Amino acid sequence: MGAIFQSLSRTVIAGFVLLGIFIAIAGVGTGSWNWIAVGEKGWWMFLFRWFHVLSGVMWIGLLWYFNFVQTPSMPKIPDEQKPAISKVIAPTALFWFRWGAMSTIVTGLILATLNGYIGQALSLQKGYAAIGLGMWLGAIMWFNVWFIIWPNQKKALGIVQVSPEEKAAAAKRAGFTSRLNTMLSIPMLFCMVAQQNISL
Repeated sequence: MGAIFQSLSRTVIAGFVLLGIFIAIAGVGTGSWNWIAVGEKGWWMFLFRWFHVLSGVMWIGLLWYFNFVQTPSMPKIPDEQKPAISKVIAPTALFWFRWGAMSTIVTGLILATLNGYIGQALSLQKGYAAIGLGMWLGAIMWFNVWFIIWPNQKKALGIVQVSPEEKAAAAKRAGFTSRLNTMLSIPMLFCMVAQQNISL
């Protein structure tokens, strides 16, 4: 068991194996397998909803990590230790952060299309206003990640070489936009959950 947890890839694979076991137990225990009938539209909707949630957990989890943990902790870290964050941890976290955002937006659009409400949601029609507003907030946040936060973080972290003044300005822009996304994540998550529980 220890060998599994010493490797992230083995841990993730084990998670999928465990999921397969749970699915098999549920199928045998209920005597019903039609909820996992591969190829059925409902199965694809379920699969993309699951991928959408997994991606969203990665994305928003890292957004909150940056805002609740890393950024507030940086002033407390001695200067000689800060390169461990800026050169090793932050670039890796930003990789998963931006690709989590991309996966969330893509799987969300696929899911809305499979559910047949993409047009109604994006135009905020009655009955789809909550999910539509959540989608628009998610799209704004995705744009911020890819076109404001990441380009400025590359400068702030020294991945792209710029003057010290531009580096400081880039760090400030990235930090401000990250805080904006943190603020937007609260109503966005509410709207995503509200669609299935509140008729708006």
